[in-house]
Amino acid sequence: MNLLWLQAGGCGGCSMSLLCADTPDWHGQLRAADIELLWHPSLSLASGAEVLELLQRCADGRQPLDALCIEGALLRGPHGTGRFHVLAGTGVPMIDWVRRLAARARHVLAVGSCAAWGGVTAAGENPTDACGLQYEDERPGGLLGAEFRSASGLPVINIAGCPTHPNWVLDTLAALAADSLAAADLDALARPRFYADQLVHHGCTRNEYYEFKASAVKPSDLGCMMEHMGCKAPASPAPSRVSRSRATPLPRRPRWRASRSGCRPTCPRPGSSRWPRSPRAPRPSACATTPKPTTCCKNPPCGARGSNERTMNARP
Repeated sequence: MNLLWLQAGGCGGCSMSLLCADTPDWHGQLRAADIELLWHPSLSLASGAEVLELLQRCADGRQPLDALCIEGALLRGPHGTGRFHVLAGTGVPMIDWVRRLAARARHVLAVGSCAAWGGVTAAGENPTDACGLQYEDERPGGLLGAEFRSASGLPVINIAGCPTHPNWVLDTLAALAADSLAAADLDALARPRFYADQLVHHGCTRNEYYEFKASAVKPSDLGCMMEHMGCKAPASPAPSRVSRSRATPLPRRPRWRASRSGCRPTCPRPGSSRWPRSPRAPRPSACATTPKPTTCCKNPPCGARGSNERTMNARP
């Protein structure tokens, strides 16, 4: 499957995210899925006349184009001319190139929220008249129109996210290369259902607090952050734990209990390798030998307090 990637009105964050995929050999993973990257503006070596010739061959149909990935919003201004974004060396607006290439491509993919709905680029008064490929915010339309269908019969595939997760992009491309992604595998907004049918809330490490209606009031509290802090996870499609499990999992916050001496388990004990001492200073005595300590030790490195001065929240 031949893949062409173009960047429009955006920050390039989705390409940066793509470099954070689970493999250090991103090109090798594409080749393993039988995907040939024709060109990427940030990751390919070709430039200048060589790239312009490639784009012209794709637009004319001389070069087969199986997947066209667009990153960034499409800038239609001023006054519908698209002259706010002209492809260097051609004098032709990017929106005209995208229309010509989309008409030839077997699949068209919007990578990131900007390409899908307009994103941050289309926010506010939208002076550049930015839009997504097939949506303006949540309204069908965009640059290509609500009725657009690629040569495969599919609408624009929206791999939305700001930035989008690299595994969502690679998994979608692999599914297209294997002809295993059909219209039934897309949700109502044309997002791949393998990630859009899940919510961030389902994989949240604070999910248990939501079930018991234990709400946090400030960030340091143990509790659900939806009611008082505005968390949108219950309405945000994304498999947070599924995606994170492929990389290093986030550490769970421990629930500390003070010991009889008032020290927490991580307080460096006298004689341990983490106890700060000068080579000329004598070894300090144990905390337990200090009469009625107000803290576990004098100027403890961890700043731990006594058992009657706990700073952690009680377990719900």
